[in-house]
Order: sequence, then C-alpha cells, then structure tokens
Amino acid sequence: MSAKIIKGIEVAALVREELKIRVQKLKEKGITPGLGVVLVGEDPASVSYVTAKAKGSAEIGIFEQTINFPADTPEEEVLKAVDRLNKDPKFNGFLVQLPLPKHISTDKIINFISPEKDADGFHPVNVGKLLRGEPCPLPCTPYGVLQLLVRSGYSPEGKHVVVCGRSNIVGKPLAALLIQKKKGANATVTVCHTGTKDLPYFTKQADILVAAMGVPKAITADMIREGCVVIDVGVNRVPDPTATKGFRLVGDCDFEAMKEKAEAITPVPGGVGPMTVTMLLMNTVESAERTAGLLK
Repeated sequence: MSAKIIKGIEVAALVREELKIRVQKLKEKGITPGLGVVLVGEDPASVSYVTAKAKGSAEIGIFEQTINFPADTPEEEVLKAVDRLNKDPKFNGFLVQLPLPKHISTDKIINFISPEKDADGFHPVNVGKLLRGEPCPLPCTPYGVLQLLVRSGYSPEGKHVVVCGRSNIVGKPLAALLIQKKKGANATVTVCHTGTKDLPYFTKQADILVAAMGVPKAITADMIREGCVVIDVGVNRVPDPTATKGFRLVGDCDFEAMKEKAEAITPVPGGVGPMTVTMLLMNTVESAERTAGLLK
C-alpha cells in the first residue's frame, strides 16, 4: 500500500482559478480587492512568505502593497501604519507579518486591526465569531487544511479527527472549524498536545490526523492506524550537509514510513503551505465581496 499524496500546490492552483473569476466579477462592478502587508524587519522566512503573497495577489488580479519597516521601528510607528490601513478603502484586508521584533507587542498590534479587514483571521472578535459559527475571516492555515481535505475527497464530516497541537494559529482554530454543524465540517475532534499522556492511544483512533506540533517526526508510523489520512502542518529545518543551504525542510510526521501505511498524506514542502497563502487571498476577496453586497 502506498498513500495518495495530497498536493497542496495543485489544490491551491484550483482555488486561485476560482478566485480569478470572483475578482473579475468584482472588477466589473468597479471594485478591485486590495491586500496590505506590513513587514517589520528582514526575517528570511517572513520575507519569503510576503513575496509569495505579492506573487499570489498578482496572479489572481488583486491590488497588493507591502509596507516595509526596519527591525528597530518603534511600536507606535507600526500602530500608525495599521491605523492608516484600517481607514484606507483601497484595502479590503491586510495583515502584519509575524513574528514581530520582541519590542513590539503582537497582541496589541493584532487587536488594533479592524476585524473586517483582518486577513489573517487572528483578531479576538473573529476568533469568537469562528467559535460561534458566524461569518468572518478564517485563520488561513486551518482554512487551508479544511479545503485540502474536502477538495481531495476526504471530508471530515462524521470522521474522528485528532489534532496534535493547540496553538492559537493552527490547533485551536482548526478544532473550532471542524466541530461546526456545517457541510465540510461536522467532525468529532480530539485535541492533543505536549501535556497529553500516552499520545499514541489517541492518534491510533484517528480517521484523520493533523500534525501541528512543530517537532520533526513527532508522529511516527506506529502511532497511526492503517488507512488514516494524514495532514502534516509542520515545517521544520533539519541539518542536511548534502543540501545547498545546509538544511532541508521536514514535517512533524515520518513521511517515508507513514506513506506506506496511510490512505493519504500531505508532503512537506508542497502540502499545507501553498494553501495558507491562497486562503489569505480568499479572505481578501471575500471581504471585498461583503463590501460589494455579494456575500453576507
């Protein structure tokens, strides 16, 4: 048995084709969706991510602008930039790229973003709406995981999903998404974490396992049952002297061993990652559609 490889690159491409059509309909009404990005410092991973967002915006035809600040920029200056983006009608959605330098309060910045323009879905108001099942910008990685599953033929409906990880960015919001009484969700969810005793006891019960612990090979093949669907959210750098950069990217799962046991599995890279950027674009387009009265 060899698992089906769920390729996020291919699913993301399909979603972007759909977004192009939606953007065109908005432009016919005189509306060009706009995405703003605030980048503080030059963290290589953040710069790479922001570049991908700009490329994706151009691909689907929306306006994008990145505001760059040096790493030592005072918190007050970043807050002023957020205030300008909140008030500027050109931007339907925007985000402040994380992580921020230590002297800037992440919570203060996120809380200052207008909930309606919160492209990342991190604002407490949107977190509350997500839990209640109300329409709002959804956190991009969990939204991407859900889209990957549904579009690959592995709907979580009626399934037991075990989420390994409880971060505010992935684990908690994904659990909230999956338990909603809605088409494409309606799952039974177990959330595990570093405080879970006998982790394999729970992971072996999963119809669908989502690994988001941030630890290379935290989940091994003997921890899942035959025919499990595995979504690996982890992106970890491990030393590799044979690689040009001296390292390679691996997930939280032992991919090579697990692909012989799972029914389907996402690779790292090329799995969940492309979906995260695409869902950011989705949130921006949906925000513009709400403004235009095309979406409730």
